[in-house]
Amino acid sequence: MKRREFLQMAAGSGSTLALLGMAPAAGADLQTRADPKDSPAPVVLEEITISDMQTGMRSGVYTAVSIAESYRARIENIDKHGPTLNSLIELNPDALAIAEEMDKERRGGKERGPLHGIPVLIKDNIDTADKMTTTAGSLALSGSIAAQDSFLARKLREAGAVILGKTNLSEWANFRSTRSTSGWSARGGQTKNPYVLDRNPCGSSSGSGVAVSANLCAAAIGTETDGSIVCPASANGVIGIKPTVGLISRAGIIPISHRQDTAGPMTRTVADAAIMLGALTGIDERDEATGASLGKAHQDYTAFLDADGMRGARIGVARGLFGFHDQVDKLMEDAIKVMTYLGATVIDPADIETNDKYEDSDFEALLYEFKADISKYLGALGKNSAVHSLRELIEFNDANKEKEMPFFGQELFHMAEKKDDLASEEYLKVLEKVQRLSRDEGIDATLSKHNLDAIIAPTNGPGWLTDWVTGDHYLGGSSSPAARAGYPNIAVPAGFVNGLPIGISFFSRAFAEPLLIKLAYAFEQATKHRRPPRFLPHAEIG
Repeated sequence: MKRREFLQMAAGSGSTLALLGMAPAAGADLQTRADPKDSPAPVVLEEITISDMQTGMRSGVYTAVSIAESYRARIENIDKHGPTLNSLIELNPDALAIAEEMDKERRGGKERGPLHGIPVLIKDNIDTADKMTTTAGSLALSGSIAAQDSFLARKLREAGAVILGKTNLSEWANFRSTRSTSGWSARGGQTKNPYVLDRNPCGSSSGSGVAVSANLCAAAIGTETDGSIVCPASANGVIGIKPTVGLISRAGIIPISHRQDTAGPMTRTVADAAIMLGALTGIDERDEATGASLGKAHQDYTAFLDADGMRGARIGVARGLFGFHDQVDKLMEDAIKVMTYLGATVIDPADIETNDKYEDSDFEALLYEFKADISKYLGALGKNSAVHSLRELIEFNDANKEKEMPFFGQELFHMAEKKDDLASEEYLKVLEKVQRLSRDEGIDATLSKHNLDAIIAPTNGPGWLTDWVTGDHYLGGSSSPAARAGYPNIAVPAGFVNGLPIGISFFSRAFAEPLLIKLAYAFEQATKHRRPPRFLPHAEIG
């Protein structure tokens, strides 16, 4: 069946329409004014896209200032009052001044690109050399202002984006305790899932995912070591791109692991994610990993948006990553049917045979890397910080345990502190094992064996009840194969379980972002599963 015939059938079938989620999202239309010479119109923020904003600013209906002011008012009403989402940890006091400068440039005939005047939020582990602090959510870095912008922040400024503020996160990007609660930090408190407020938003990029979903910004930046972009994207019903390690510089980002860490965009549409990704790429002498992206990175990923992009693709099903929730599995079966209707060849199963053979080794490698990488970052802060090493950080938390550790401890910090340096024989041994089993004998082998373009799996399960006593109740997910390999992964909304969003992940080999964007966009356009949150106090069961 051809795609057009399938979509025509969907239009006449209530059950198929429900399967595809093709009903238009409420509030998605862009409001305009008859006379753009009047003062800027109030901005209709719900589900507005970056392209919508640019259209409004070019016509004079909106300005960068009016958009930024509207988002700030919505943040005040929704994030700090009303549902009290706690997705933001700090607002940029210079945001409106930056927006005014962008308006001035536009009036003078200069437009820097698709992000000119667009308000974005970034995670509070990303350095900005301005009036905002960078703390990873920890009181240990309260008042710490970076000496220079991260490469990522500089790229956003050069693109004309307005950095509206910083988002809350799982403290230290969720690498502190063996039973932490995602979305909680000592500085920011507990971030809430905007769909159901007593449910967890996942993490560590909790605030970024929640802010985008709740329409508190045009787009946000998250970071991931393993799951910290794609899990909160899935749990909050948005798009998350975890790029290939080296596509975006990590210079100026508080680290966990130089092997796995990367930043990436979180947006409400694949098109917006493609716009954001293109603005962030580039070679950076402060991050040698970016050298691998030479000739493989793009400055415009929107060229790969293709609603017919599923046709002819070969998609493998990582069946071994299913099975942790019956209703999630049902959504995945629905997604597979859609891909088949759209012209893809689905190979099922196409499991990664090495997936369960190196988890312990990867964890050991992360402990070594965290000790080395966090101490390097802290040591460079100088007088700007109260702590300059992992040991001093542990001591600070012990001295301030009533505020820093009221719900969970710092077991991972203690484990990492006991490790040797990165030249140790044990580290080099586990590093070789992880890279071999995750790449050559893992994702690459699976793609080659079945002649696949990409692999799919459920991103994770529905948001669990936030529980400060026993910590996260994570059912399962699929972030680890791509994360451990350093390969790209895109999470896209795939439906709901009792009103809680579920995502599907597309992942592939290194620097396959163009292909994954094409596949993700085709799936998104055919299904339209994204729905704005309703801020329910409890899940609607049944």
